[in-house]
Amino acid sequence: MADPYSTLGVARTATEKEIKSAYRTLAKELHPDRNKDNPKAAEKFSVVTQAYDLLSDKDKRAQFDRGEIDADGNPANPFAGMGGFGGGSRPRGGPQGGFGAQDFEGFSNEGVDLGDIFEGLFGGGMGGSRNSQSGFGRRPPPRPQKGADIPYRLRVAFTDAASLAKQRITLADGKTIDLTLPTGVEDGTQMRLKGKGEKGPGGVGDGLVTISIEKHAYFRRDGHDVRMDLPITLNEAVGGAKVRVPTVDGPVMMTLKPGTNGGTVLRLKGKGFSKKSGGRGDQLVTLEIILPDDLLELAKRLEGWQDDSDPRADMGV
Repeated sequence: MADPYSTLGVARTATEKEIKSAYRTLAKELHPDRNKDNPKAAEKFSVVTQAYDLLSDKDKRAQFDRGEIDADGNPANPFAGMGGFGGGSRPRGGPQGGFGAQDFEGFSNEGVDLGDIFEGLFGGGMGGSRNSQSGFGRRPPPRPQKGADIPYRLRVAFTDAASLAKQRITLADGKTIDLTLPTGVEDGTQMRLKGKGEKGPGGVGDGLVTISIEKHAYFRRDGHDVRMDLPITLNEAVGGAKVRVPTVDGPVMMTLKPGTNGGTVLRLKGKGFSKKSGGRGDQLVTLEIILPDDLLELAKRLEGWQDDSDPRADMGV
């Protein structure tokens, strides 16, 4: 390696500040990140860094000036100060030898703080990763944080959740947007609204909408199905009838056969909640026979008639 003073372009009497300033100028000009298509610049950068490594270390600089080590940091007399030790063994680092294991390569981080040099020179580091040309590197700075997510809670009517009706929500900035509920929506389902959070140095956060499905007066959820109890009159149960039945999509007509018993469950296909796999569940309607409020007329009509059947025979009672 050439004389380190000549490499940095400074005099042998240069101060630490002058040496650092010269290195900063050369490093900025030759850094590999700025010379990706010029391999010679990377080689020069390595030589300049090696020269600065030596001259920025007071002890090494003094050893070099006294002729005890060469420009590569190797001892001018390999066995000097080793008490006559020989046999071709390579000396190891220690206080007497004045150099460490890395000094044989001309690179030593001991006593040298490159952080203050590269901060502000290349954005706080050397490209964010260890450079094989220079031998030095710093951990990349942490990525700027995105803005915080903003939580929202959206109360959705039972029938809207089942039919996936669009929902309007007002955001923190006062703007309103219409949301399409996801298939398979459940109480507690979360929806992410990209870029609807707070601003931050690393980008804008998201909005996190938690769905809260409201209870219904007569519908209840059973997995993907919807259940309800439907009251019918005694006349409708005995003689059969067409009755109007409420569903999550609106009322429909349902036919009752004559002699329909209370507790009978009828199925309305596709009137339940949506499934992630596609399609929808059903609505299960349980019939309840309701006697009239005024039983006097009914009693007159049944006078002399007796029901001799035993509906509890199968129960063993």
